[in-house]
Amino acid sequence: MLLLGIDLGTSSVKVSVVDGATQKTLASAQYPDTESPIIAKEPGWAEQSPVTWWQDVQSAILKLNSTGKYNPKDIGAIGIDYQMHGLVCLDKKERLLRPAIIWCDSRAVRIGDKAFKKIGNDKCLSRLLNSPGNFTASKLAWVKENETDVYEKIDKIMLPGDFIALQLTGDLSTSVSALSEGIFWDFKKNKLSKDIFEYFGFDKDIIPNIQPVFSSHGKLKKDVAEVLSLSTGIPVTYKAGDQPNNALSLNVFEPGEVAAVAGTSGVIYGVSDQLGYDKQSRINSFAHVNHTEENPRIGVLLCINGAGITNRWINKNFAAGSDYDAMNEAAYKVYPGSEGVQVIPFANGAERMLNNKTVGAHILNLDWNRHEPVHVYRAAQEGVAFGFRYGLDIMKKNGIKPTVIRAGKANMFLSKTFVKAFVNVTACPVELYKSSGSVGAALGAGIGEGFFKSPAEAFANLKPEEIVEPLQESIYNDCYQKWRINLLGIMKMQDEAEYELGQDR
Repeated sequence: MLLLGIDLGTSSVKVSVVDGATQKTLASAQYPDTESPIIAKEPGWAEQSPVTWWQDVQSAILKLNSTGKYNPKDIGAIGIDYQMHGLVCLDKKERLLRPAIIWCDSRAVRIGDKAFKKIGNDKCLSRLLNSPGNFTASKLAWVKENETDVYEKIDKIMLPGDFIALQLTGDLSTSVSALSEGIFWDFKKNKLSKDIFEYFGFDKDIIPNIQPVFSSHGKLKKDVAEVLSLSTGIPVTYKAGDQPNNALSLNVFEPGEVAAVAGTSGVIYGVSDQLGYDKQSRINSFAHVNHTEENPRIGVLLCINGAGITNRWINKNFAAGSDYDAMNEAAYKVYPGSEGVQVIPFANGAERMLNNKTVGAHILNLDWNRHEPVHVYRAAQEGVAFGFRYGLDIMKKNGIKPTVIRAGKANMFLSKTFVKAFVNVTACPVELYKSSGSVGAALGAGIGEGFFKSPAEAFANLKPEEIVEPLQESIYNDCYQKWRINLLGIMKMQDEAEYELGQDR
């Protein structure tokens, strides 16, 4: 059986076809070739058009078919992975009511913070495993508060992947994993959270039918199948957010196993069998793809909004958009520490691990007589690696103590500069795999269809391409401690400035 995986990312849609019998990728494609825009009508806002998502999914699949490396009619199941925490609103006729509010949008921070206090910190953390924060439920509350006419027309809300499945099949569904990432799920009672729905005044009928992650989420409609040259009735048998799916793609299912990714955002994702939480909600806990009430599997997630997007901005504005490989090679020639230059990379919205503060990006310690753009290239990548270390220290205090981290050899993990900084500053070996979100989604579809008897069978042929061990811990740790002092100093100055402004009022 051939398996189709769809990866709905922030920057593009990626698709792959995998041969289930061998787990080998037959073909992959991406659409569009340039990065999809994020609409920011106000500071801290981030929106995208679900209509564009669907158009891009179709274009990507047609581009994939055009490779001629497989027969589209042999595809037997479809899996979807998607950018997490987005809000899609539909009316009774399943028409979109507004653009999607996506994961890095910060507008609902105040609303989530207020809910956290009113519902009660202990109750939120023990039942939701998180603060309502800036997640999907708080985004919906923002719509209710600020776009009353839109809110009153809402019949169903969904996550981005649920929307794509709807376009493919005509069926509305979601999962416990999706609802937990939206902060709609009560883990203690194993049902929709009464606290969230009553506090925000939401009707529970806005939630679609709840299905297991690995199950049938509908079958491909005839008209869509004809457009895409696929067979009518192919089941969509897997849907998961990008970080649980990235963990799946790296065979991370069981307690103690840890995955990482450094795409637009950076993530460390560890699996636990405990309903644990961070008291400050700086890291987050969601239902993993194989979570059940009887056998809890909680994905403990550290997210850094400003990861690959930092590297992209530096490339565009300091390297004139030159080839990333050339930029990475130039950065690699600079000694660790970038001759004193440091980059604080948090310019992509409020950072949860920094208590939802919008710290912004900062380039520090520039010397006009010593430094050149290449120092900034390296400092940016080190800054992202240092952000990972800052977050990993929080995760360790919450029981996630990796002895090895698995990552796909993609995005920033393609850079020797970044990989060495990451490995040495975290003092943790990294296994690099040839993996991707769309391939993971395809294999997830095989699990959901029952083609594979177990996840272990689906990943029987997964082997690391490279293992990188820490060798220069002391150098990088010294650089990190200086970086951390600067970060804490910036945060303290912002707090003091806000206090003084409040006093003036």
